[in-house]
Amino acid sequence: MRVLLTVEMDTEKANKAITGNTLPQTMKSVMDRLKPEAAYFGAQDGMRTGYIVFDLKEAADIPTVAEPFFQELGAKVSFMPVMNFDDVQAGLKKYGGKG
Repeated sequence: MRVLLTVEMDTEKANKAITGNTLPQTMKSVMDRLKPEAAYFGAQDGMRTGYIVFDLKEAADIPTVAEPFFQELGAKVSFMPVMNFDDVQAGLKKYGGKG
């Protein structure tokens, strides 16, 4: 299932990860495992935030995705199922205007 992973990093822990040069390693490790469709970074609510779209194979993979962010960056992590335009079109076709 395609999901949007949102990672809001604790500022103090992220600062330490940057000055300790562990943030790039953490992000590379996660990106190498997830092989995301897209990944963007910015600020949300005053916190460094990553937005990562990837294919979640099964729910049991959630801890392996989330734990590095929890443990190393004190991050708030959320997973949201998302669709691209083709998925929406296919879903609407299956729905067929019922309802």
